[in-house]
Amino acid sequence: MNTLQNDIKTLIIEALNLEDLTIDDIDTDAPLFGEGLGLDSIDALELGLAIKKAYNVVIDADDSNTREHFASVANLASFISANKA
Repeated sequence: MNTLQNDIKTLIIEALNLEDLTIDDIDTDAPLFGEGLGLDSIDALELGLAIKKAYNVVIDADDSNTREHFASVANLASFISANKA
């Protein structure tokens, strides 16, 4: 799972053009939105598209669990692992 988590961190940095960050700067369990990494709704859309492209996993915006899936890198890794095609 650590490899997937690091891959997701790299994806976040590249997809959102956060060149000033490294994977070590992103806490696996910290919130991605708000107080944590500080991402916003536009970032969520871009990240969702990047995840779809990289892992062939679609995150449904209308799903009541979407916020939970995007809560942290750890949650995204779990979701991607469970839903990889």
